[in-house]
Amino acid sequence: MLEKLPDGYNAVVIGSTGEIGAAVLERLQSDEHCANAIGLSRRSDPSVDYSAPASLQDTAARIKAKLGEIHFLFIATGILASSDGASPEKAFSQLTPESLSEEYAINAAGPALTLAAFMPLLPRNAPCTVASLSARVGSIGDNGLGGWISYRASKAALNQIMHTAAIELGRKNDQAVCVSLHPGTIESDLSRPFARDRFTHTADECAANLLGVLSNLTPAQNGGFFDYSGEEIVW
Repeated sequence: MLEKLPDGYNAVVIGSTGEIGAAVLERLQSDEHCANAIGLSRRSDPSVDYSAPASLQDTAARIKAKLGEIHFLFIATGILASSDGASPEKAFSQLTPESLSEEYAINAAGPALTLAAFMPLLPRNAPCTVASLSARVGSIGDNGLGGWISYRASKAALNQIMHTAAIELGRKNDQAVCVSLHPGTIESDLSRPFARDRFTHTADECAANLLGVLSNLTPAQNGGFFDYSGEEIVW
């Protein structure tokens, strides 16, 4: 698992209380080559709360004091439907400022601020990997159905953020890999109301798949967008 990272690598999972984040964290904690695997969420101590951006910088400072460098950063946060219970929009007539703002805040702005806080902890002269959960529906080129406007747009924004972060990381460290990942339709609280039982795999299977994909990526693929089987997705 993640053989390209240094032996004794340090890992941080943001959103470790969600199904995928928890499954990724569990696998990292069982990896004999991982020295430290820390899960962060709104309920952890220290905590990560996108509604309190200062918490990101504060927590990053505490992680730096504890671990020094980190070699693996996995961002597993995201929402599919807004907190008011509304389903993803089927048409623009259903779009509201509130749902659009909330999805951008959680799916795009939150990960961007996370990167701003934690990228300084990544090494400059050693392999490192950064990954964030995106979604195939965030692909503009793959959009043939329409709908789900807020979710699609926020994930497309996330992809741009990750690609831009990859460029910055690559300039500082030519051994860095920073990518967006499509996990598939996971049997999880996020997907269950909308999947209609069309699940591709469980959260644990998803974690195994995604970590397998990341273990095979090279710096030549820095800035890419990949699905759970390792196939590249069009932007």
